[in-house]
Amino acid sequence: MSPSVPRHILVPHDFSETAQSALAFALDLAGKLGAHITLLHVYDVPAYAYGEGAALTVDFLGRIRSAAQTALEVVATRARRPDVEIDVLLRQGSAWSEIDACAKESSVDLIVLGTHGRHGLARVLLGSVAEKVVRTAPCPVLTVHGPEGAP
Repeated sequence: MSPSVPRHILVPHDFSETAQSALAFALDLAGKLGAHITLLHVYDVPAYAYGEGAALTVDFLGRIRSAAQTALEVVATRARRPDVEIDVLLRQGSAWSEIDACAKESSVDLIVLGTHGRHGLARVLLGSVAEKVVRTAPCPVLTVHGPEGAP
């Protein structure tokens, strides 16, 4: 096989149907190519402002991290196949920048991620993680549309 064949595929997952479609595609691709997958979830901590500062307890932050880790492990367990190795990784921060950082740090050959296909005002207000990753990633990015009508 040529060196351009992906051996390490990063699959960002936000627990949506669209992300699940991207994971299914990546699993099929990894199985055919003999690649392994890193399943990544990036969570951001909501900012609740009180008066002049933000108030978040260590317990609250721990619960967010624990819930995200549990949900990611469930996704990975359901995705396990004998022919594809899957690692899981949980990171905190801005989704697109953490995806890029993970791809660089882990020498990823390909990123496969779902795109919600938002347009107009929804895109302006919510932004597009997929678009930012496509523009800034250190490796090729393959975007996968979710099921028709998926949020």
